[in-house]
Amino acid sequence: MTSVRTFEGLLASGRADDVAIAAPNAAPLTYAGLRALVAETIASLNQLGIARNDRVAIVLPNGPEMATAFIAIASGATSAPLNPTYRTDEFEFYMSDLNARALIVEEGSSSPALAAAKKLGITVLTLAPDPKRGAGAFTLSGEANGAAALPGRAEASDVALILHTSGTTSRPKIVPLTQANVAKSADNIAATLEFTASDRGLNVMPLFHIHGLIAGLLAPLSRGGSVFCTPGFNALKFFAAMEESNPTWYTAVPTMHQAILTRAGHNKDVIARHPLRFIRSSSSSLPPQVITELEATFHAPVIEAYGMTEAAHQMASNPLHGVRKLGSVGIAAGPEVAIMDEDGKLLGAGEVGEIVIRGDNVTAGYENNPRANAEAFANGWFRTGDQGVIDSGGYVSLTGRLKEIINRGGEKISPREVDEALMDHPAILQVVTFAVPHDKLGEDVAAAVVLREGITATEQELRAFLSQRIAAFKTPRKILFLTEIPKGATGKLQRIGLAQKLGLC
Repeated sequence: MTSVRTFEGLLASGRADDVAIAAPNAAPLTYAGLRALVAETIASLNQLGIARNDRVAIVLPNGPEMATAFIAIASGATSAPLNPTYRTDEFEFYMSDLNARALIVEEGSSSPALAAAKKLGITVLTLAPDPKRGAGAFTLSGEANGAAALPGRAEASDVALILHTSGTTSRPKIVPLTQANVAKSADNIAATLEFTASDRGLNVMPLFHIHGLIAGLLAPLSRGGSVFCTPGFNALKFFAAMEESNPTWYTAVPTMHQAILTRAGHNKDVIARHPLRFIRSSSSSLPPQVITELEATFHAPVIEAYGMTEAAHQMASNPLHGVRKLGSVGIAAGPEVAIMDEDGKLLGAGEVGEIVIRGDNVTAGYENNPRANAEAFANGWFRTGDQGVIDSGGYVSLTGRLKEIINRGGEKISPREVDEALMDHPAILQVVTFAVPHDKLGEDVAAAVVLREGITATEQELRAFLSQRIAAFKTPRKILFLTEIPKGATGKLQRIGLAQKLGLC
C-alpha cells in the first residue's frame, strides 16, 4: 500500500462484491458500485465545467451521501466539506475564502449556503440520493459552468481536500491536502490498526471533519473494509446503530466516548452480542480514567491517537499490539515526530517543548498565508502548537496546547494536568480546565465540571480533593457545575474563549 498516492488507488483493494458503504434502512453499496459512482461523478462534474483542483463546497447532512460525495468529488476535483449548521455569513466567508467553484446541496435543501452561493455567484449543483443503487448512491445535476480545464481523474499532486483550521484565536487558515497527503495518512492509520476486509466501522464522526473523513472513512476502505454511516453522533441511538451494523470498531472524540459510557450500563447485552476488536480515540486527549472505564465496559483495547488537520489527521498512535501507555498518545505513526525548543533546536528524551512533525502526510503549507507558514515551519519541521514530551521509548505525551497553557503570574499551568486530577474524583463525569482573567496575575485557573448522575459534590469538596494531588497554585479558584460543557462543532471541548462563553469575563 505504500505506493498508493490517489483516491483511485485507495479504493482499489476492495473486492467488487464486498460492501463498502452501509447505512440505516438502506441496501449496502458494494465496492463495484462505489467505483462506478466515482467514475460517473467525475464525468458529471467535467460536463458541468468542474475538474481537477476546482474547489467544490459540500454542504450535506451526515450520512452515506456525504461519505460518497466526498470520495467521488475528491477523486476528480477538490472536496471542501463545510459544517451544514453554519449561518449564512459563515458560509459566505468560507466559500469566498476557499474560492469555491461550485456548491453541492441535497435535493430540496433549504440551507443558508444557497443564499451565500447566490450572493457570491457560485454555481449550485443538486445531489439526488439514489438508494435503489445502494447506500450513498446519488446523481448530480446543475447548470454547466464553462469548460472543464483539467478533466479526468486527479493525480497525486492535485489538492484532494481543503479545510480551514478552527480559528479559535485568529482568522481560520486554509489547509490544502493533496491526494498524496491524504492517501498516505489513510494508509498510516490502516497500518496502525491492522485493518482487513473483515472490518466494519461504525462511523459517528461528522464527515466535514478530518477525523471522520480520514480515520472513519478512508482508512478502512483502503483495506477493503466497510463503513456504516450514521446520521451523526447521538448517544441515545449509538447502541441501536451498533446492533444494526455489527461493527468491529469505532472511532470518536473523548466527549462522545464519555456520552456512550453513560448509556452502556443499559446496553450490556448489545455489547456482548457485538464484540469490538478495538476502540479508537483522537482529536483531543482522552482522560486515562475514561480509557480504563471504556476497556472494562467493552472488553476491548482503547487506542488513543494524536492527529490534526495539517497532518491529514494522524501523527502518533498507541499500537494495537504491544505497550499502550495510559496518558500517552503513543509512538510516531506515519510522520516523524520530535520535540523542539523556541529557537528551533531539537530536544532529547524527557525534555518538554513543542511537538514538531514532518512526513508525506503533512501539508506543504497554508494557502496564501506566508506569515503563518513562516511561523509554522522550522528547518523542515511543522510546528504543531502542542507542548509535549517524548520518553526514551518514543512515546509522546501531550502537556497542552501552547496557546492554552495558563500563565498565572509567571507560573505555567497545564490545563490537562488539572483535568486529570479532577477526573480521579468519583463524582466527576466531565471536566475542562481553562484560563480566566485576573487583575493582578494576568490569568488564573477555573474549571467547569459535569457530575455523574445521582452523585453530588461541592466546590469546597473538590478543591480539598485537589489539594492532595496538585500544587496549590494549580487548583482552580472557581469551579462551575454544569449539566453540559459547551463543545465545538466536532464535539471537542474548547478551552479558549470558554471564560467569556460562561460569563466569567
